[in-house]
Amino acid sequence: MATLSIHFDPAVIARLASANGDDTVHVTLSLGGGSAIASATPVIPHGPLAGLMQAGLLKPDTVLAFHQRRANRSGRAVVTADGQLIVDGHSSPFSSPSKAAEAITGNVINGWTLWHTPDGRTLDQLRQKLDAE
Repeated sequence: MATLSIHFDPAVIARLASANGDDTVHVTLSLGGGSAIASATPVIPHGPLAGLMQAGLLKPDTVLAFHQRRANRSGRAVVTADGQLIVDGHSSPFSSPSKAAEAITGNVINGWTLWHTPDGRTLDQLRQKLDAE
């Protein structure tokens, strides 16, 4: 009988332990062969966020957020290794910041200026930095 072995990075375990009932936790599994842990195939980002990721200005697993006081709504998304955004409450990733923001707000909106990195910069500010370099 085959044996299934799942190895989680300690950071994943810590994230799962700190999650509350309102959090959506996404876990990606990759299959390996034999008894050794499979080496990960490098994922190349594509789409609108690819340039930021390739320049090291945006990293996989970065949590992006926004809060609109007047509309009393907020959003949270996680950047995937291939440059998409996984938005809390949505099962499919979004290829653009604007589509991800629209999924939360219900309106056509500029996601580049809406989403903020943990240090408070917008994706548009990161894009401007990339263009300046």
